[in-house]
Amino acid sequence: MVMKLPYLGSCLFLVFFSLVSIVASGSGKGLPILSFDEGYNQLFGDDNLVIHRDGKAVHLSLNERTGSGFVSQDLYLHGYFSASIKLPADYTAGVVVAFYMSNGDMFEKNHDEIDFEFLGNIRGKNWRIQTNIYGNGSTSAGREERYNLWFDPADDFHHYTILWTASHIIFYVDNIPIREFKRTAEMGGDFPSKPMSLYATIWDGSDWATNGGKYRVNYKYAPYVAEFSDLVLHGCAVDPIEFSSKRCDGTQSLEQLTTSITPSQRSKMDSFRRKHMTYSYCYDQTRYKVAPPECVINPREAERLKKFDPVTFGGGRRHHGKRHHHMRASRSEADSI
Repeated sequence: MVMKLPYLGSCLFLVFFSLVSIVASGSGKGLPILSFDEGYNQLFGDDNLVIHRDGKAVHLSLNERTGSGFVSQDLYLHGYFSASIKLPADYTAGVVVAFYMSNGDMFEKNHDEIDFEFLGNIRGKNWRIQTNIYGNGSTSAGREERYNLWFDPADDFHHYTILWTASHIIFYVDNIPIREFKRTAEMGGDFPSKPMSLYATIWDGSDWATNGGKYRVNYKYAPYVAEFSDLVLHGCAVDPIEFSSKRCDGTQSLEQLTTSITPSQRSKMDSFRRKHMTYSYCYDQTRYKVAPPECVINPREAERLKKFDPVTFGGGRRHHGKRHHHMRASRSEADSI
């Protein structure tokens, strides 16, 4: 059952109009950056969470004892959520850093989630990034996409953003859209539609994160430290009991949001996906004989993925001894995205 939320009135109207200019520009410049105490609480990890720069930066660490994480103080129904993140360096196999929205603590059977997940790797290979979306507990559907990046995310801070509205979800990396997910009638309640909190965590995902669990966390390289700064929570805060509006940020117009991505942004997104996407559930013929109804098939993406992995994406047969390599992009490729 999909829970119906009370109408939030002018609050959502204001948030909708304030997000418009954000979508048009592709960045959250000018939005207020909250200190940790203003917007977040520690989720777990005791002293593995350390606050820096008077609350403007947070370090999350993973060691043999525990990972760590934090969560927003408020629930939000739609908005713009972002952070600058610098990931751990060197051997990071099995390590997972997540920046995501969820209401799993409130809706155990039918929760919603919007995920950025960063998957560690062995020495000499860069982190990979995964996005995922589900609503109303539809975890079995699996709407994952996975990408390489055109930079090493452990070298410096980079900006990661989730933009969530009633009809769209857009993921950005350094203000470049990398994935647009549109709500369709066929999805029913599978589109995230209930208020969610924002989370950031680091944890041991050895069982699956790197080559399906082949390479595990090696704690001789611990602690693994993920650094977060420039934390933005821009949306409509919702009362956790009544699901009525508590506070809405911004008074600017937001209607442009439904105009979606600009032509310039779409060109950059298409280029990124052609060069760097290594997995999309929409093209996975081992899971879906027919692509799920919300999928929009791009022939160029389909052809590239088929060459990358003909078994998963093309129904081909894998030959023993043959390896399929994906060339890591050089830093200069950022200019062509």
